[in-house]
Amino acid sequence: MALILVTGASAGLGLAAAIELAGDGHDVVVHARTPDRVPRDHQARWRGSVIGDLSDLEATRDVARQANEFGRFDAVIHNAGVLRSPDMAQVNIVAPYVLTGLMHKPGRLVYLSSSMHRGGSVDLDRLASATATYSDTKLWVTALSQAVAHRWSEATSHAVDPGWVPTRMGGSAAPDDLVEGHRTQTWLATDPDVRPATGGYWYHRRTQSPHPAATDVDFQTRLLTALDRRTGIHLD
Repeated sequence: MALILVTGASAGLGLAAAIELAGDGHDVVVHARTPDRVPRDHQARWRGSVIGDLSDLEATRDVARQANEFGRFDAVIHNAGVLRSPDMAQVNIVAPYVLTGLMHKPGRLVYLSSSMHRGGSVDLDRLASATATYSDTKLWVTALSQAVAHRWSEATSHAVDPGWVPTRMGGSAAPDDLVEGHRTQTWLATDPDVRPATGGYWYHRRTQSPHPAATDVDFQTRLLTALDRRTGIHLD
């Protein structure tokens, strides 16, 4: 069985993924912003928890430190995200980058994207000026997933569009299937026969073509450079 970290696991897709993985016998570590947000109704299911506000850079560094105390994870699902917040860039792209750079390198990485990434901008000045949109951050995290796939031969990396699902973020009128919304993540984290093995952009266990910038090596390099400057963390 695998040791798996799920960020943003207090509710929604993250909680659903964590419950399914634990139900399948995996050792699941859940991340929550504060101790009171750890899903206590399922406490017996978890291997443990890590706590920290991903909108804060130092707190995110500490989440990585806590996670490393569990050892090397077989998979990390970077699920945490916000839709409308002044901290959107920090949570949606900076935090996944920091955790990727500081945690022991896992076997598999899964990053939550969105179909809205197709409307994102390649203007990385928006990262520094805190003017990024949700679409921007999802384009950038999709590009991060591709960059990791290209650079880390010993790990696999994928991005997932979970669909517009009826979570607290998506709203009760969202038309997509809530179950299918998380099952691609759990499948990518555990299935031995995922094809392509790395570098996929997925929707309901089928690959799609992402925004062209996400697979552009020059843009990936510019993004990693911008994130390195912002955080002081260099991605090998």
